[in-house]
Amino acid sequence: MATTKSAPLAIKQLKRSDLVAQEIKRLITEKNLSPGDRLPRESELQAQFQVSKGTIREALKSLEVQGLVTISTGPSGGGTIVEVPLDRTLQFMQNYLFFKEVTIDDIYTVRQMLEPELAAGAVPHLTDADFEALEHSIACCDPTQSHDDLLIQRREDVNFHDILAAANPNPFLRFTCELINEMIRQLIVFGNRTPQAEHRRFGEANAQFHRDIVRAARARDADKVRALMEDHMQDAASSVKRMKGRIQGRLILDADSLRRPRPAAARKRA
Repeated sequence: MATTKSAPLAIKQLKRSDLVAQEIKRLITEKNLSPGDRLPRESELQAQFQVSKGTIREALKSLEVQGLVTISTGPSGGGTIVEVPLDRTLQFMQNYLFFKEVTIDDIYTVRQMLEPELAAGAVPHLTDADFEALEHSIACCDPTQSHDDLLIQRREDVNFHDILAAANPNPFLRFTCELINEMIRQLIVFGNRTPQAEHRRFGEANAQFHRDIVRAARARDADKVRALMEDHMQDAASSVKRMKGRIQGRLILDADSLRRPRPAAARKRA
């Protein structure tokens, strides 16, 4: 009986500059280079990989786009290792999710699982500066104290959670929650017919939850913080749906990240 040969899998041919970029990544790993360390000069990389100056520069540019290096020019120019910026990583993740069917329910299902653990884990590590930043955030998002636009207040609600995230020592949990926070900040929009009174009610409820969480955190009561955050997330999910919140389908631009300063408490640990 004749057998049919399956078609060979197509193997993508990498450009020479992409191959060099991979080798530079291998070099970074093998030499255990850290942010601030310099790569060999362009001429040295040319000699090492036996390629042209243009190929080396294209490879370095690729690594710069990925956020792994910064490039300087001049006789001693070349690449310097940098920590991958959080905002760039979040941008890549959000743009990936642009092509997925992500809903409000999806986001809040995950948020309800993670935020209570994130907040509880942050409690032992919160400093006086963190508490000051949290109190400032509450004042900014509370409609009874702030005169900011209500949508600006809603974004400040998210900054409160960024401050807690920055204090949590678990980098993977912190990153995941910051990604969710950024999606809420950048991509969730509300129906134009949502009454202002509903925004105000949501803001007042958030501010009260935040006050209770800060009070429990000051007492170093991680269990109470966890329970309060569980209630807060359930209330927030219900409120966002009641206010006709939806995911705005769009790609995230570089300007979107540059436009938003991160909270001071978050920046110091980023």
